[in-house]
Amino acid sequence: MDASAAPGAIGRAAPPPAATTSRTAVPASSAAQAGAWIVLLGTAITTVGLSWDVQWHVEVGPDTFFTLSHLALYSGSALSGIASLAMVLLATSHQRAGHPLPRTVGGTPVRVFGGVFTAPLGYLVSGVGAASFLVYGLLDLAWHSIYGFDATLNTPSHVALFLSITLTMIGSFIVFAAARDERWGRAGLVLAIPILITFAPIPTNALSNLPIPIDPTVLGIILFSSMLLIIGRATLRRPGGAVVIASALGALQGFLWWFSPWAAETYARSSDLPLRDGLTPKPPEIPAAMPMFLIVAAVLVETLFWLARSRRLAPRNLMLLAGTVSGLIVAAGLPPQQNLTDPTSHISGTQTLLISFLGLPLGALAGYLGLRFATMLQALAPAPKVAS
Repeated sequence: MDASAAPGAIGRAAPPPAATTSRTAVPASSAAQAGAWIVLLGTAITTVGLSWDVQWHVEVGPDTFFTLSHLALYSGSALSGIASLAMVLLATSHQRAGHPLPRTVGGTPVRVFGGVFTAPLGYLVSGVGAASFLVYGLLDLAWHSIYGFDATLNTPSHVALFLSITLTMIGSFIVFAAARDERWGRAGLVLAIPILITFAPIPTNALSNLPIPIDPTVLGIILFSSMLLIIGRATLRRPGGAVVIASALGALQGFLWWFSPWAAETYARSSDLPLRDGLTPKPPEIPAAMPMFLIVAAVLVETLFWLARSRRLAPRNLMLLAGTVSGLIVAAGLPPQQNLTDPTSHISGTQTLLISFLGLPLGALAGYLGLRFATMLQALAPAPKVAS
């Protein structure tokens, strides 16, 4: 946090909290769990809503603003925003009463608006993301009113919405990372990271009009899935953590693979709307973009963490190596995944080699960034009691 910021600015660190009294420990723990899980539930509803909405556009076509999939999108963000606001008000109340919440409740407390509010960092981030989403939702409505309803992801209003949702998911990640010493905190991390892996590459659609040989979304999938996997493993500090995260991503992928087409077609029938003419058998868009071979990368990451403990490998070298290996595996796995699941896909061997090669620098970048983000996350709250 920037302690040198001008008075009244967002981002100045609050004074270190005093020791939590036993009178506030139990309510704080209950509130911490309730707030964290509700924020996570909101991001999960948003993810399901987006996958449903994209599938609707693929199979049915343009829609109106007021549809069930849009309702899921907006209600998820609203739920996360309300929970974040409630936690900020709770933290402010405790701060003013002289019983500040421990940093395990959302992370480092930050003074907002000159100290009027005290916001745990995770809830501040998730709340700002949710509020931005609702604002940009109005912009999206205005955009469609002017230019009509579209079925593309890279309009300005859509990209702004995706960035806002991603910010809320980052806040959820921070909230659970601050409570990583608690069992519920680790469980939440295992669920929050796959949701963020699913969503983080979507805003890269903003770059899809650039004249580059590779779809920027593919590059985003390689970078973000590798980075978040190793950040999650380093934050959990538990053997097998990477495999559990990749397995949770696989479960989410399986659910969305079934749910998205089913919901789109069922909703179309109930609305007496026909499906598009000439539909070809293709996998659902959002789950098809989730890296199936991340589980292989997770096993190798676990192996590297195990070797690092026995050979005392420096954390910087470990994260760089883990990121590079993960990037290579994810990149090399995307073309065969596409060819196996999509009958209309024919990615050539040359393209496969190019994407695999790009996995090396993107993975190294993921390792470089992953080390720094993992270090920041560990500074949110006292160090875990259990060593890696």
